[in-house]
Amino acid sequence: MAKQLDYKTIREIFRRFHEAEPEPKGELEHVNAYTLVVAVALSAQATDAGVNKATRALFEIADTPEKMLALGEEGVIEHIKTIGLYRNKAKNVIKLSRILVERYDGVVPNSRAALESLPGVGRKTANVVLNMWWRYPAQAVDTHIFRLGNRSGIASGKDVVAVERAIEDNVPADYQLHAHHWMILHGRYTCVARKPKCPSCLIRDLCQFEDKTL
Repeated sequence: MAKQLDYKTIREIFRRFHEAEPEPKGELEHVNAYTLVVAVALSAQATDAGVNKATRALFEIADTPEKMLALGEEGVIEHIKTIGLYRNKAKNVIKLSRILVERYDGVVPNSRAALESLPGVGRKTANVVLNMWWRYPAQAVDTHIFRLGNRSGIASGKDVVAVERAIEDNVPADYQLHAHHWMILHGRYTCVARKPKCPSCLIRDLCQFEDKTL
């Protein structure tokens, strides 16, 4: 775990991220708040590309909880069986769809607590939905962000909640909205797990990682 960077350095890091990509976007395909919830829930232990490939046809016929319930669990399985843990995920999709219909009139709630009460939806999923759909500055910490935060010193923490808090506490307010997207994309494509691409990294001179690649 790297030493936590100071405010001035973190501001410069995010200034560079912003300059390189002013409006970073999440890579999960969706058409509304409901399909975003489903896509993010399906993305656990799976790649965004793999989820997108599976959900394109699914969301064409089931883009509301009512339509998903009509499709049924077996119908969902047929569409998502290329995704890991697909049987359990199909059960959760049907369960959360039923709860949305019965408790929320088919509308996705914009409360973290309400989102986290849905089957298959944890804190990370709730934060992604709050950020991407309602543009709330929520920080969804996945393995990429956890790795980057601790390697670089942007957000040091022993667990994902600690890293989430560190982002909230240390990233300047004007960069909070897109912070997790900049970090996830940097962690996914540059600060990769095994051989980080330090020579092409735009924050390599500010990063605290001691084992930089040549």
